[in-house]
Amino acid sequence: MTVHDVAAALPDIATLRDRSRALAMLDAILDPGSESGYYTFDAQSAAGEELAAMDNGSGDSYAIVFSKAGVFIRGFDHESPMNPAVNDQQTWPGLIDTVPAVFAGHLPFEGAFEATVCLWRQADDERWHAGDITFPGRTDPDGARWLFRMLTEAAPAAYLRFAQDYYECEVDADAVAEIYALRPLTDDIVRKLNPELAAADLTAEITRIGYPG
Repeated sequence: MTVHDVAAALPDIATLRDRSRALAMLDAILDPGSESGYYTFDAQSAAGEELAAMDNGSGDSYAIVFSKAGVFIRGFDHESPMNPAVNDQQTWPGLIDTVPAVFAGHLPFEGAFEATVCLWRQADDERWHAGDITFPGRTDPDGARWLFRMLTEAAPAAYLRFAQDYYECEVDADAVAEIYALRPLTDDIVRKLNPELAAADLTAEITRIGYPG
């Protein structure tokens, strides 16, 4: 799967925002008090932008900036041969050459850019875009397929597999589905995922994420 396959599989902007908020809320419930969550969402960032992020703690990450101009996505697979630290390229040719000027503030002014994949969609676009890159013998050299797999699948099945592996516990499928649908949090939903929490314990996280009340 190439980055262009991922671009074709990503949902529209509103749905991507909702999935990102759901992932951040699930992380806040399953891993409360963590200094740096696996999935996060900041609905109160500067300049009227919202930021969704993933950081697996092993050097891989993504950042998704939601703004009035549209959405800009940066992904980084530290084992990718496109990683500036492991090749002679500061930024891989084609990666950001065609990024629209409205997203210029998210690009480096000079030096290496910690990204192996970039996607974007302006507010009035009908589809996602990605730079044209080539890497001999590889169809997925940038990590796009696995970095964004939780965002390209509409059903929560992929999250269930991830959570059971990452948190090493059984995760209630019905509760995950409720949060994927952005249902208002209740004690019942929360305690199905974490018996030690109540909905009221998550007030700060709900506000930060912009999760619907």
